[in-house]
Amino acid sequence: MTDIIIHCAVALLFPPLLLGVIGKTKAAFAGRVGAPYFQPYYDLIKLFRKGSVFSETTTWVFRAGPVVTLSATLIAVLLIPLGRHAAPLSFSGDLILFAYLFGLSRFFTTLAALDTGSSFEGMGAAREATFSCLAEPTLFFALITLARMSKSLTLSTILTHPTLATWLAAGSSMLLLSGALFIILLAENCRIPFDDPNTHLELTMIHEVMVLDHSGPALGIILYGAALKLFVLGAIFVNVALPVATGDPLTDWAIFIVAMLALAMAIGIVESVMARLRLVRIPQLLIGATILSAFAMLLVLR
Repeated sequence: MTDIIIHCAVALLFPPLLLGVIGKTKAAFAGRVGAPYFQPYYDLIKLFRKGSVFSETTTWVFRAGPVVTLSATLIAVLLIPLGRHAAPLSFSGDLILFAYLFGLSRFFTTLAALDTGSSFEGMGAAREATFSCLAEPTLFFALITLARMSKSLTLSTILTHPTLATWLAAGSSMLLLSGALFIILLAENCRIPFDDPNTHLELTMIHEVMVLDHSGPALGIILYGAALKLFVLGAIFVNVALPVATGDPLTDWAIFIVAMLALAMAIGIVESVMARLRLVRIPQLLIGATILSAFAMLLVLR
């Protein structure tokens, strides 16, 4: 019960801090002080205190988009183990549900963008649908590979199975999986080099252009859902790339939190030393991530 309470508390309260660490890291590389680490929390509070403005051309789909997206992500976070502890919600085959929960959230986000009738948001929705088709196979290959290694179809077992011994025995596969998962982590969370969450140039935007018409609490839900999605995919990467377990529950939780903060710093460093790719290059990188995860699966099957 204690692990479940800590799991829920960390999953609900910790995600916005990752955005603060990323922003602070980028500011340090640019020679600036930057916003406080807790600035994302202040932004969310400000948005939830505002009112919402809805276009007369929108329907219930536009209002349901942020709610469905956040709900699907909240369910997804209950399916993954954190800090080397079992997930609160677990059953055989839950990896399929996990993958398609993100598909459901993406579907409603796309519908909400199309519901506005805006050509810019329609353009972003088309790009999102195209690139997501290239990103999903990587996640499936990675989960299948880990399922084969753990001989289980349960995410709790799949993501807690990797250990230092696993890395020593199948280091090449684990290295390929880690690289593929990191690429997908950046792509799914609209981070550089795929997209820039801070840009307002509609012709070059992918994810962010789809939420231009949202405001107030609806925009706050979207921003919190984005932080939660970063947390979920980051937790998967940490479980695979840094499988450190001490056996002490509190120590494992502390290691997990430190690892997530280090991951946020790594994302900030990547965004500081790289520029955003041209749109024609994004499919190539996503296909490359799929190839990495496919090779990892072939090595495991061999």
